[in-house]
Amino acid sequence: MTEITTLKEKWNLLVENLSTQFADGDPLDIDAIIYLIGIQELGQGHRKFKKDEKINLMHIAICKLLEPYGYYEFEFFDNDGWPHYKTTNQLPNLKPGEQSVLMKEAIVSYFEGLDFFK
Repeated sequence: MTEITTLKEKWNLLVENLSTQFADGDPLDIDAIIYLIGIQELGQGHRKFKKDEKINLMHIAICKLLEPYGYYEFEFFDNDGWPHYKTTNQLPNLKPGEQSVLMKEAIVSYFEGLDFFK
């Protein structure tokens, strides 16, 4: 088996596997993957979320994903078990394509930390 080394290869494998596991093979987009990461980071298992909670889940995921880049820092868990982050550095002004690449890199890095690609 050849080693998967490029961001594109890792991203495609990640999308394929997550889509199979969570969407009956329908390709998940980046927002859906961010949402799944938010659920994982909240750690409250499978349950229904309200619309505002879904937005908060995506925020949790984005903070967690960008924390290693120095943009956010974990602060505390509130009484309901939701993590809170503080902004440590302003995000740079990126073009949409650059934003997408940054988020894909951060997502791949997150899953590398979970030994997903081994």
